[in-house]
Amino acid sequence: MGSRPDYIRKKYAPLQAKTLKNALAHRIRKDFPRIGGPRIGQLCAEMILEVVQSHVRSLEYLTHGQVLWLAVSVDDPPHRHQPIAETDLVPVVLDLSTPEDVDRRLARKPPQEQRLQKAIRLCQQTYRQGGLLSNCDLAELLGTGDSRIARVLAAWERQQNTVVPRRATLHDVGTARTHKRIICQKRYREGKSPEQVAKETYHSLEAVDRYLAQYDRVRHCRLQGLSPMETAHILDCSLTLVEQYLEIDRELEGNHA
Repeated sequence: MGSRPDYIRKKYAPLQAKTLKNALAHRIRKDFPRIGGPRIGQLCAEMILEVVQSHVRSLEYLTHGQVLWLAVSVDDPPHRHQPIAETDLVPVVLDLSTPEDVDRRLARKPPQEQRLQKAIRLCQQTYRQGGLLSNCDLAELLGTGDSRIARVLAAWERQQNTVVPRRATLHDVGTARTHKRIICQKRYREGKSPEQVAKETYHSLEAVDRYLAQYDRVRHCRLQGLSPMETAHILDCSLTLVEQYLEIDRELEGNHA
């Protein structure tokens, strides 16, 4: 005598298949039939869900004054002609408004100082979460222009002789040269080791070595009597980059033996 059919399971078990993962897998196989069978469809759906879940935060996770933002991964430096759409992004939770911000407003601190403190905090919070903000990110978050943000942060970096971790400094995006100047000054003026310089400027040791080596090459060409244009040609780099290092060299001229 055979076992009795489980009519409850037969009727209700299909409800377990009503999942977002299965819906995604079905849509993938329907719209892209040549991608593979059910197993491949499930794997693709799992990867999609992994990305979605990493970019979503529940309301319980965020508190008053915080915002969810997508930053470029600190581990994905830019490549030639690389759009943001093909760049690794990481979701970060930022304190857009804090009691200290309100205190500065009540104390009637200059708007520039208020923006500066916010920008520094946002950059450092993003870096601790594995991401980097661009000047345009900061401009959008703070409701101002990116060039104004760049000027304010660059001036603070020069004054404090330190680096604010953002794309302009760690990924060398744009025309920012403050971080190059600070790296060279810490090495040649303050006599710090490349390892210590890397730690103090949020850079990898490889990046610090690369900046210092480029500075040494540009300086050597200058001492050989080459013009900036000739130096750029020989070193296969831009004239702008050469001029940046020459400006740094002029500042450090009195500190070389």
